[in-house]
Amino acid sequence: MTLDGAGLGEPPVRENGQMRLWSLHPRHLDRQGLTGCWRESLLAQAVLAGRTNGYRAHPQLERFRSQPDPQLAVGAYLAALAEEATTRGYRFDRTRIEHPPRRGAGPARIPVTDGQLALEWTHLLAKLERRSPDLWEQERQLREPAVHPLFAVVPGRVESWERETGPGDD
Repeated sequence: MTLDGAGLGEPPVRENGQMRLWSLHPRHLDRQGLTGCWRESLLAQAVLAGRTNGYRAHPQLERFRSQPDPQLAVGAYLAALAEEATTRGYRFDRTRIEHPPRRGAGPARIPVTDGQLALEWTHLLAKLERRSPDLWEQERQLREPAVHPLFAVVPGRVESWERETGPGDD
């Protein structure tokens, strides 16, 4: 199944203007979450490359902009999404990753707080309960979620760039 973000009938960013670049490992996402994150991450890549005026000030991009090479950081983020897609038998178009990490030469891991992960986990579980109940049943049994491979968990509150949304927001 090819799910490259084109022609899926969904906007790349939700109507409320929120972009969700999950700090959680992509294995926790349902099909809609994984494909949506792929599209939104491709948009983030375009924003960071200066190819679009929309979403330039989006707060979730702060963590990528703070890296020595923001393009490499977002490329590593996208590569992990593509890897998860491959594991599921999907084909994300990896040629759309403009700065893919080289083996053993990826960017440094980006810190993310345990408070941020907890917020995202609660948000994701609410989404899964509504749209993927079987996956929700499985995921809610976990003691704690895994983090996206680009990030390293550190103690702390919800990240300053987070613009919390309610569990019903998409």
